[in-house]
Amino acid sequence: MIRVLFVCTGNRARSQMAEGLLRHLAGDRFEAHSAGTIPSGVADETVAVMKEIGVDVSGQRSKHVDEYAGERFDYVITVCDVANESCPVFPGGGRRLHWSIEDPSDAYERRGTLLDAFRAARDDLRGRIEEFVREEGERT
Repeated sequence: MIRVLFVCTGNRARSQMAEGLLRHLAGDRFEAHSAGTIPSGVADETVAVMKEIGVDVSGQRSKHVDEYAGERFDYVITVCDVANESCPVFPGGGRRLHWSIEDPSDAYERRGTLLDAFRAARDDLRGRIEEFVREEGERT
């Protein structure tokens, strides 16, 4: 099983969405986790927009990256620019990827509503995760 850790600052939106999406789309081949450098609880909007596409993340919790210290991951994927700069190194030689996903909490004024901003982040992540799963399948 391929272990993946998604990291963002608050572990409240983007990384939580990514964890839920990967588990939903390819949980039989991937073990998905998420954490934040400054965890601040899962946003209600995250739960709501994921529910819209049939993915239940209501049981997920916000975690600090330190909870995964010493664990091995095949991939550590940062989904925000701040986390990319402050993400610790994880042992085990896994690949580090960075996906710059706009923070929905900051983008809502440009997107119309807060839920629209969360939907945009969700949809961006879904496309990237579908491609990631497809590419990883071609490697194996």
